[in-house]
Amino acid sequence: MQNRQHDLTNIIPVEVAGTLDGLFSERARRSPEGVAYRDYDRSSGKWRDLTWEQMDHGIMRWQTALSRENLVTGDRVAVMLRNCPEWVMFEHAALRMGLVVVPLYTADRPENAAYILSDAGVKVLLLEEVAQWRTFSGLSHPIGNLMRVVTIQSSPEKIEDSRVLALHDWLPGQAGEMQHVKADPHQLATIIYTSGTSGRPKGVMLSHHNILTNAYGCSQIVPLSRNDLLLSFLPLSHAFERTAGYYVPMMCGAAVAYARSIQQLPEDLLIIRPTILVSVPRIYERVYAGIRTKLVEGSALSRKLFKLAVDIGFSRFEYQQRRGSWRLSYLLWPLLDNLVAKKVMAKLGGRLRGAMSGGAALSADVSRVFIGLGLPLLQGYGMTESSPVVCSNTFDNNVPGSVGRPIPGVEVKLGESAALLIRGPNVMLGYWNDPEATKAVLTPDGWLNSGDIARIDENGGITITGRLKEIIVMSTGEKVPPADMEAAILRDPLFEHVMLIGEGRSYLSALVGLNPGHWESLSGQYQLDRDWRNLGQDPKLEEILLERIAHQISEFPGYAKVYRIALAQEPWTIENGMLTPTLKLRRSRVLDRYKGEVARLYEGH
Repeated sequence: MQNRQHDLTNIIPVEVAGTLDGLFSERARRSPEGVAYRDYDRSSGKWRDLTWEQMDHGIMRWQTALSRENLVTGDRVAVMLRNCPEWVMFEHAALRMGLVVVPLYTADRPENAAYILSDAGVKVLLLEEVAQWRTFSGLSHPIGNLMRVVTIQSSPEKIEDSRVLALHDWLPGQAGEMQHVKADPHQLATIIYTSGTSGRPKGVMLSHHNILTNAYGCSQIVPLSRNDLLLSFLPLSHAFERTAGYYVPMMCGAAVAYARSIQQLPEDLLIIRPTILVSVPRIYERVYAGIRTKLVEGSALSRKLFKLAVDIGFSRFEYQQRRGSWRLSYLLWPLLDNLVAKKVMAKLGGRLRGAMSGGAALSADVSRVFIGLGLPLLQGYGMTESSPVVCSNTFDNNVPGSVGRPIPGVEVKLGESAALLIRGPNVMLGYWNDPEATKAVLTPDGWLNSGDIARIDENGGITITGRLKEIIVMSTGEKVPPADMEAAILRDPLFEHVMLIGEGRSYLSALVGLNPGHWESLSGQYQLDRDWRNLGQDPKLEEILLERIAHQISEFPGYAKVYRIALAQEPWTIENGMLTPTLKLRRSRVLDRYKGEVARLYEGH
């Protein structure tokens, strides 16, 4: 308890920070020699540590460079970069000048990124390499407002565009005398784009105060200390990582290490040995899938021991949470811990004291395994529009399957149709350039309609039970509007029916029915059977259909890509219950009818 109290006193209060850049400056003042970030230096092939003081000096150099670009307070600058210290330096240099930061996903489609850059009127763009910039050059609509493009890596080829500079040519060797603009905490700090129902993303406007109050609320739920080390692998363009994995550690003085890549994550976990993990469900699912594969390959005894460890471990957890009674079988735990649990936890670095999951629903099976093996795994809930965390379980009150209680400072209630309504200092300013969309979700007295259906128990615990609007939430945390994408796919006359699948999954698939006449006229050019129903799971047909679908949905965000297809052999009608009388999809009926086909689409994942 004493350590916890010490940790709480180390947290920088919202009123002391004032703004997000003020938070960084205060942390650098309090902990100049403390390690702020750890990353892999690709030129030397070694990991390096950067202190808060070193980062602060770096930020001043970046600010000097930005000051030469004729920017004024409120101008937008964008970053399309992997997680690294340069991401942090760029953002805080911009914030110190009163600029607005627009984060972009590195894997996004060029069309989508270009739309965001144009919509936000971005003037400076930071990229990893020139190849990223070249993907924009073939687009039909030029990005008009851009004055400068900076690439971290230099290019051996000459760049014709005078706006493009390599970082070493743009960044001065020494920082100049720079002024720190005293911004209003309620001023716009960032615009985070999230997928809209029209297929075009919407810009969520968040102020310094929105994010600071949310980070402070999170820090009260899971207090971090200067001894904590987080491993960052979710993109910093993701609101959950930006607040929970970036600003909360800054507020508490914890260090953050940047993973080299998702592919190298298992190795990085062993090297970094983090104490706290912040992730979307997909990462936990991957680890779980790896465990299951090894169990299948192993002996029957190892499978029995694993099941016993999880069963007894989870029962102990329920007892510790005061939801069960003590059992004699708990005496076996020290043995099972050594034989099973510690070996699994060692693959996660062996030092984890807690893990958080957000962005999408966490599978009950996956949650049970990790908790049973002794890892306190906390599920929470939020949305970009709420900066993003609304509620979370805690170490002392962890109810798997629920998303916990509201974090300090946030209010919730149920509205019409049991929609979860959210109010607090973390609720967005509105959508950029879209007052109608803002009005649709935000009431004059500050209540944000989440669009999610919820249940609130007598203790204030929240369980998400469904969605008012048809939205697929993938296990990566990305949200996809299926009706809009399905409508886009159906513009191709080859498709008679289509239903997207991907709830809680790592990628999208589609169930499709084809127009027999249209396929018959196309079959010759592909040298395939004139009756598509005879083709079953023909890989060539799947490839053809995936290509046609990709063409129709190119306007949607990069993560909204269909990877697999299953054919629905029968037509979907009102009579067979697949369609409503108004010809809308009965999604649950279709899923139930084709559950075998859907299972095959995700075999091994």
